[in-house]
Amino acid sequence: MSGNLNCHTRIVISVLSAHWSQSRRGAGNYVFKQSINSINIYRLLLILTVLRDKVRPLLAQYGTIPFFKGQLATLVTGEQTGGLALEQFEQAKSKLSTLKDDPGNEVKLKIYALFKQATQGPCNAPKPGMLDFVNKAKWDAWKSLGSISQDEARQKYCDLIGSLVEEETGSSAQVSAQPAGSGATYETLLVTKEDDITTIKLNRPAKKNAITTEMYNEIIAALEQAATDDSVITVVTGAGDFYCSGNDLTNFTKIPENGVEEMARRGADLLRKYVNAYIDFPKPLVAVVNGPAVGVSVTVLGLFDLVYATERATFHTPFSQLGQSAEGCSSYTFPKLMGAAKASEMLLFNKKLTAVQACELGLVTEVFPDSSFQSEVWTRLKAYAKLPRNSLALSKQLIRSVEKERLHAVNDAEVERLMERWMSDECFNAVMSFFQAKAKL
Repeated sequence: MSGNLNCHTRIVISVLSAHWSQSRRGAGNYVFKQSINSINIYRLLLILTVLRDKVRPLLAQYGTIPFFKGQLATLVTGEQTGGLALEQFEQAKSKLSTLKDDPGNEVKLKIYALFKQATQGPCNAPKPGMLDFVNKAKWDAWKSLGSISQDEARQKYCDLIGSLVEEETGSSAQVSAQPAGSGATYETLLVTKEDDITTIKLNRPAKKNAITTEMYNEIIAALEQAATDDSVITVVTGAGDFYCSGNDLTNFTKIPENGVEEMARRGADLLRKYVNAYIDFPKPLVAVVNGPAVGVSVTVLGLFDLVYATERATFHTPFSQLGQSAEGCSSYTFPKLMGAAKASEMLLFNKKLTAVQACELGLVTEVFPDSSFQSEVWTRLKAYAKLPRNSLALSKQLIRSVEKERLHAVNDAEVERLMERWMSDECFNAVMSFFQAKAKL
């Protein structure tokens, strides 16, 4: 019996050797790696896995086949040689086809680049022309991976696909966060509850989650609902590539019959109520910043208890460019967090921060690799949600009580200043200039 097994093993290795030799006479290592992924060769690999005890003595003889130094050696010997098993990479490819939600262009480019690096190695394709926008973006993404090994690219590919599947599976498995009988529905948000975590997801990905008047009202309602449900913590995040691009500036084009003053008054009342919802929120509040954040979505971060960001996130408050002024209590929280000079760079002079810079300045709690962002953050949040509910809430309220009155006063002052700004010619001209510049694109 053992003689037959040994014979079969030699036959399998001979076939693999023939594939390698033939491919070297042809298009080289790439052809071999493509053929090795075919169904027939994959079956041979599975045979080798079954016969691994008989193959070990033969590896020395056939070790000159480059593929034996990676995935095949791992499959055959059961030893880790730095490469992922083919099954894991193949499983990740299969899982990718099961995703229902569009992960966004940036993530899709990353998936493409990692797959190319994993299957072909560093980018060796000619650079597409500047007007070939799609292929240029794909080439840039692949090229940006530099010389990372195929093993590392496979690992990153599997991690990224795994995090996307986990995020989507978790979302589909979540039940509504609405209290029984509330009947609340949302047009611009996805509000869910699972594992004692209420998640409020800004859901206008096609508009980079820009906040409309309706969305302001829905976020207020969702925060009020989460404040009284039985969840332990509440999370705010965004759908798609962006966390939030700030105010939808079409809000400023909807002038009521009573004129600009009435529009400014309504906007001020809504903003005051919106920021107060964050100030008064009684439970731990966590921002999961999944991409770029702009304007009011940045300024209210100073009112969150934790801010977790992907390395891809940026933080921008371009108020003076639009003839406006700070809001979200940022005129108080930003200087307190990062010092007056750094706060002025953001709030007065429109400086955009990277995630790492925002973390160094205290606006962000921790930055995570984009490929594992969702899986790492949600693993941690689920652990936090197992802590005693009342202990967390009462401790949060104790911390906030020290400054709650001050924060409300700051909010009132900022809203009054903004109402003046909205009625000014300077603000009107700046917003119109923005729309004119956008129309030329």
